[in-house]
Amino acid sequence: MTTTFIHGGTVVSSSGSSRADVLVDGERIAAVLEPGTTALGSDLARTADRVVDATGKYVVPGGVDGHTHMEMPFGGTTASDTFETGTRAAAWGGTTTIVDFVVHHTGEPVLDGIASWHDKAGGACAIDYGFHQILAGVDEGVVAAMDTLVAEGVTSFKMFMGYPGVFYSDDGQILRAMQKASENGALVMMHAENGIAIDVLVAQALARGETAPGYHGLTRPWETEEEATHRAIMLARIAHAPLYVVHMSAKQAVATVAAARDEGLNVFGETCPQYLYLSLEEHLFAPGFDGAKYVCSTPLRSRAEGHQDELWRYLRTNDLSVVATDHCPFCYKEQKEMGVGNFSKIPNGIGGVEHRMDLVYQGVVDGRISLARWVELCSTTPARMFGCYPRKGVIAPGSDADVVVYDPNGETVISAATHHMNLDYSAYEGVRVAGHVDTVLSRGTVVVDAGEYLGRAGHGRFVRRSLSDYLI
Repeated sequence: MTTTFIHGGTVVSSSGSSRADVLVDGERIAAVLEPGTTALGSDLARTADRVVDATGKYVVPGGVDGHTHMEMPFGGTTASDTFETGTRAAAWGGTTTIVDFVVHHTGEPVLDGIASWHDKAGGACAIDYGFHQILAGVDEGVVAAMDTLVAEGVTSFKMFMGYPGVFYSDDGQILRAMQKASENGALVMMHAENGIAIDVLVAQALARGETAPGYHGLTRPWETEEEATHRAIMLARIAHAPLYVVHMSAKQAVATVAAARDEGLNVFGETCPQYLYLSLEEHLFAPGFDGAKYVCSTPLRSRAEGHQDELWRYLRTNDLSVVATDHCPFCYKEQKEMGVGNFSKIPNGIGGVEHRMDLVYQGVVDGRISLARWVELCSTTPARMFGCYPRKGVIAPGSDADVVVYDPNGETVISAATHHMNLDYSAYEGVRVAGHVDTVLSRGTVVVDAGEYLGRAGHGRFVRRSLSDYLI
């Protein structure tokens, strides 16, 4: 087996950082050593098959992105990143594990979906991957399939209070799934928006001739997110089930999660980089049709109302526990343009799997979060939340050698001209990021180094996940 010795760097964990060297043997981390330590009498800097000089750099666990949508069919088209292109882009950005969503529609056999996603991802992924299962139209067959999927390592289920007629589940269906999750230990993930009310607001806006992309945000006001979040928490409380609320963007909705957590409820919130940096005024209401590039759900919120600063605060207080991407890219040409003249036809989604680690690191640079919190949000907590810790999310003996060498003195300029996602624009075009991913190891294999991609399709393996570490 190949050995790799990473020396001279600062190893960062969710609990702190210290100068240390890392020895990788094959696919696993063999040892984390004080600088200058030798193992078995050998000078590792001379005898290892590969030596990585991390002097002046951070050595962090590979990122775990718990919310991606590769090749997802939606709105009459399909997300532009395949499992091959999307996971390659993730590797460039220091993410070494994704958890993607298997699509299910009302009336379809649930287990047909998981087989299809295995066919798509198997042999294509550059990094390791797992699956969540979307549930729509919960009936007895769907409830029974939840047990089967948990046994197969698919231990989390996403439900939608939005998108009536597509993925929507009513309160009774949600409650039934939560009750089953309470029995088998699965984690329920919730897209919390009042889709029934939103459809009324959308129809009214279109009738008034309000067709531009910005009205996507105005017809999904914060009240529709806050109300649905509260309702999901109450249903989870009835079912005695844990709840994970995805892609939170409204400060009022997160305040509802914070209040539930203060009561001791097992509720968690996730946000995404787009909600930390982008806004309704600047982006959704960009001139012409350019706002379509920023259409996603939940929508971008008003900077004037202070949502972005509040989300950063909630990340610091742990009322938001995870930063994922909700990576669901659609090209501007031909895909986003499906909504010219009718914002409700714009495919919902923003591409960002390549930039999450860099963008959240800016919180460290700006003094919003600590270095350890960066690792906790992007690697350790998602690994624990989704049942793949300590295999993932930590640099420790026995863990998979998913390691990123990150240069805090480097710089990254985000642009569609240089990114690796299969996407013809960037939501962060021209943004200069302090910090740079230099070297990425996935299970001990160097997949990115010094500006060169060394990975391959098929290196990534399916991760059979255990139950969440956060079940109580």
